[in-house]
Amino acid sequence: MRYQLVLAFILSLFCSNLFAQQEQPLTRILFIFDASNSMNGVWDNKPKIDVATRLLSTALDSLKDIENLEMALRVYGHEKYYQKGQDCDDTKLLVPFGTRNAVRMKNELRQLKPKGTTPIAATLEKSADDFPSCPRSECRNIIILITDGIEECNGDPCAVSLALQKRNIILKPFVIGVGLNVEFREAFECVGTYFDATNEKKFKSALDIVISQALNNTTAQVNLLDFAGNPTETNVNMTFYDQHSESIVHNFVHTMNNRGNPDTLALHPVHMFRVVAHTIPTRETDSVVITAGKHTIIGIPTPQGDLIFKMQGVNPENNSIPVIVRESGSMKTLNIQLFSEKQKYIVGKYDLEILTTPRTYINDVEISQSHTTTIEIPQPGIASFSKLGYGYGSVYVVRNNQLHLVATLDLIKERETLSLQPGEYIAVFRPKQARESIFTVEKRFKVTSGASVAVKFN
Repeated sequence: MRYQLVLAFILSLFCSNLFAQQEQPLTRILFIFDASNSMNGVWDNKPKIDVATRLLSTALDSLKDIENLEMALRVYGHEKYYQKGQDCDDTKLLVPFGTRNAVRMKNELRQLKPKGTTPIAATLEKSADDFPSCPRSECRNIIILITDGIEECNGDPCAVSLALQKRNIILKPFVIGVGLNVEFREAFECVGTYFDATNEKKFKSALDIVISQALNNTTAQVNLLDFAGNPTETNVNMTFYDQHSESIVHNFVHTMNNRGNPDTLALHPVHMFRVVAHTIPTRETDSVVITAGKHTIIGIPTPQGDLIFKMQGVNPENNSIPVIVRESGSMKTLNIQLFSEKQKYIVGKYDLEILTTPRTYINDVEISQSHTTTIEIPQPGIASFSKLGYGYGSVYVVRNNQLHLVATLDLIKERETLSLQPGEYIAVFRPKQARESIFTVEKRFKVTSGASVAVKFN
């Protein structure tokens, strides 16, 4: 007993540690720093470069001992003087990713002398190789771009940023504009989440906010609402897409916690989400903003009921007939459900096409909240066909005095059987060797549920 208790304790610690690791993936922050000629400009009676490096250095000091954090520094515009010709390749990773490298990054910042141009697009593109390979679920790759100017090398920073996000290399970047005019905001809002720092105080505030959002997950819950607007629906997979890049960020199967409430999720406030609940049909909500430090409730109306099928005299578990399910009035296939399955659908009306022979159509089937709708059809009968040698034959069901093709008989089989739904049928047959249509044989027969009927062409 003592051994079992010790083993249980060790397992609980292991599971707790594993859960903690899953909840706290490695965060990587790449600081991209503008050291172009314009950073020599005066800002609040001080050189921009001095203010920006001092405040960034202070921020690095606050980050140096944080666990599960790696940092790196890339700089552009620092190697070639602008007056000697524009160098659009003037971008370099000065400090690669690592832990406890804040001192090295600060030393590199102190040595910077603003010189060159502003190749933002090229810098973002090359930053893709700065991040070591890592599964997305285990790493959060974040860029913080600090700049006082817009693209000067005819590149497209917006397109590059979006491409990196779609390839799941980075999350949506943060951009801090150092003393930029208001009209430049639009140029950066498509690159990432933009913060306008018009003075030193606002720069410090923006830097603090950005770092806080980069480091911290916040909490949210998804309320899957029933027909009455209560969060009772559950056990549905939910996909969280980044609304900007349309990349998949999370997949969660919804659950209720021990108190019977929707489970709490840890989400990253960098994203604006589009959340899709994979009900049948799907339901979704977009433009979901997760506010750092707050608990966000996301409501999605997903009222559901169940649909099952039965065949008289047949165990549903032994019946694998497919059923095509469509929304009422639509020809688009919504789902294919087997007779042996129970499936949930959003409350509403549906058209069913049951792949019996012949097919069974049932329209405007009502699915109600928390109710199981049962569709029952009769058991088929067996029709046995005997032919005089090889020949051409077909079977039709009679509906409203019209013939509808059910099956084409095998040319080279003299005997065959078909499982047919109850109803009135006509079979026609002409021997292969007969060269005149007058030798066509017509047989009318009736199929009864669970019974057999013999059809002889003689």
